[in-house]
Amino acid sequence: MLTLETPVQFAKGIGPAIAKTLAEKNIATVEDLLLHLPFRYEDRLNPRALSELKPGEMASVIAEVRGAALLRTRKMPIFEMTVGQGISSMKCLWFHGTWLRDKFQPGQMVALFGKIEPSRSGRGFKMMQPQIEVLPDGHDDAMDRLLEVGRITPVYESLSGSRLASRWIRRILWNLLEEMKGTIPETLPAALLARLNLPGREQALRTVHFPAAGTPMSQLQAAATAAHRRLIFEELFYLELGLEVKRRKFQEKTGVAFTTSEKVRAALREILPFHPTSAQKRALGEIAADMRRPVPMRRLLQGDVGSGKTIVALQAMLIAIENGYQAALMAPTEILATQHYLSARRVLEKSSRHYRITLLTGSLEEDVKRLRRRQIDDGETDLVIGTHALIEEKVEFARLGLVVVDEQHRFGVLQRFRLMKKDGAEPDVLVMTATPIPRTLALSLYGDLDLSVLDELPPGRTPIVTRQVPDQRSDEVWGFVRGQVARGHQAYVVYPVIEGPKDDQPELDFAEPETEDESAKTAKKSARKSKTDSLFAKVSSRLQLKSATDMYERLRAQELSGLRVGLLHGRLSADDKEVVMRRFQRGEIDVLIATTVIEVGVDVPNATVMVIEHAERFGLAQLHQLRGRVGRGAAKSYCILMPGGKLSPLAEERLVAMVRTQDGFELAELDLQLRGPGEFFGTRQAGLPDFRVANLVRDGALLELAKEESARFVKKAGEEATPEEKARVWSRLKEAWQRRYGLAEAG
Repeated sequence: MLTLETPVQFAKGIGPAIAKTLAEKNIATVEDLLLHLPFRYEDRLNPRALSELKPGEMASVIAEVRGAALLRTRKMPIFEMTVGQGISSMKCLWFHGTWLRDKFQPGQMVALFGKIEPSRSGRGFKMMQPQIEVLPDGHDDAMDRLLEVGRITPVYESLSGSRLASRWIRRILWNLLEEMKGTIPETLPAALLARLNLPGREQALRTVHFPAAGTPMSQLQAAATAAHRRLIFEELFYLELGLEVKRRKFQEKTGVAFTTSEKVRAALREILPFHPTSAQKRALGEIAADMRRPVPMRRLLQGDVGSGKTIVALQAMLIAIENGYQAALMAPTEILATQHYLSARRVLEKSSRHYRITLLTGSLEEDVKRLRRRQIDDGETDLVIGTHALIEEKVEFARLGLVVVDEQHRFGVLQRFRLMKKDGAEPDVLVMTATPIPRTLALSLYGDLDLSVLDELPPGRTPIVTRQVPDQRSDEVWGFVRGQVARGHQAYVVYPVIEGPKDDQPELDFAEPETEDESAKTAKKSARKSKTDSLFAKVSSRLQLKSATDMYERLRAQELSGLRVGLLHGRLSADDKEVVMRRFQRGEIDVLIATTVIEVGVDVPNATVMVIEHAERFGLAQLHQLRGRVGRGAAKSYCILMPGGKLSPLAEERLVAMVRTQDGFELAELDLQLRGPGEFFGTRQAGLPDFRVANLVRDGALLELAKEESARFVKKAGEEATPEEKARVWSRLKEAWQRRYGLAEAG
């Protein structure tokens, strides 16, 4: 008898060979296959007649193939097919449609789904790039006809080309649901389902795959039916329940109850370089309140570029130090760690107290590291700033009270917890990020942390003028850079890759040319956006990217000759990076050619120009971070976006947004919508859960609800769940937390 945990190979019609293919799609069990939901639905119960179609609408059409041909054009092959109903006909066209040649025969019935457009002649309609499926003929068995026509038909992302496409998936899922009728266990308490008006699990699975006639198509396409909501809520509930359990377990631990006496407040006032914004005051108040409690603080401090996070974090560290404890700050790169060290030393010099600050990075000489580790262990330093070197086994703190982790998403969850537990105690932890994170993403990534947001910029920050300039006008751009240098300022020029065409360059974080399979997958998973984007991606893949090393040689010899030009990228040694950055900070380099290694934390107030070549290759969050490297002084600053070649509609939308606004939170929301959560940070986020049915962009309201209900369940489970239901929930949580979300065990 099948259960949800049964390996998928034992399901009827699958077997070991197909199971191996499914495993590549992370489908290992019957439950995994049942959670492979349709990405859209076609109304084959009431498909549209060709005579009823209207331009601009999305429509399902069932028609007969009348003829097909592969047309060779100068730009690309186009597959053209004519379909008809009675005397009415319609053209269907696919760019690069060679793969469709010989797949259709006159007389076949096909189901089409796509956008209706007027034909070039003005008579009749056409579909560009429609989804298409050949329907079974009268000789196929009754089951096929039952699943394919005369109903609302689910359409699935293929699991292996045409072999395991929608038609195969429909038949397999129908058989599974029939065989398991009445045996799929419930995972949520009955009282919770009743209160939220959600169906049971088996009913939800059955109706999400095979909706009843009359189900509103708008709800199906938006994954907003009760069945969809039930499955999405369940997935998010167990994520948030795990985070809630972690949060409460931390609350049970003993932390340090810091005091904020007048002596401590006086120490904080001494180092303030300016009148703090109300957001900074609010954030410090939230942090100080947490630090006064006798339980470990777990808080995320997020703010836009230049919002003053560092000074707030430094004040928090002083609270710990003034209470007789050590504080540690961990940064993702040596450049940023060193900059934090120099900045902290400069700020703390204003204080009448003599704070002892230590820098610990991997590139230090071994005897220097040994000395500094001893000073940390003996309590001879108050503030330790470093990189991953801080979490080495050899580093022991005498009395660690507060840990600040900068740019958390660059470390990963486990590293954060290793540092927290270095001396066996539970220090307070403040996670700091300059990447504005939309609330839905923060709830899923950092749901075990409380949130403080800096949503104001300090007074005096000059707005940055942002312009999109085509590559054909590059001479004007380099002339402008020369003009800024002549006025005594400096400039950055950023490229997406280090050198020539390579496939192992970490700086190319975003928008690598998609393969045909990846393009199709991306289109399916982003609400079926126009396939023209994949076409643009393929065309752009043929264009050679300008690289940092090549353009460094060219610019200093030609367009920027006579200027002092430097080069900085990720393959330089830590020492060489440090030398280049120091020279740039001291004004010994006029123009710094770089990759995204400068994205975070580089602070040169005299730099007034940021030129980003191939700007279409970067995500919005990354572009915003790069822009934030200028505008740090009193002089007017500029960000020039120079795309390379023709832009896809999505790339154009990103660049237009950059020109329109400097609000990092607005850009972050748009970036999340355009790119999806998995690529929000430019590279795959290690701590991001791997959702099967939920979509953080679409399901923000359900995520909020799941967070509320998970907290309610932990607090009041005994009031509305039976002992059997509670046992099932906790068992499910353990399995979901370890396997489904790929995270550490909750608890």
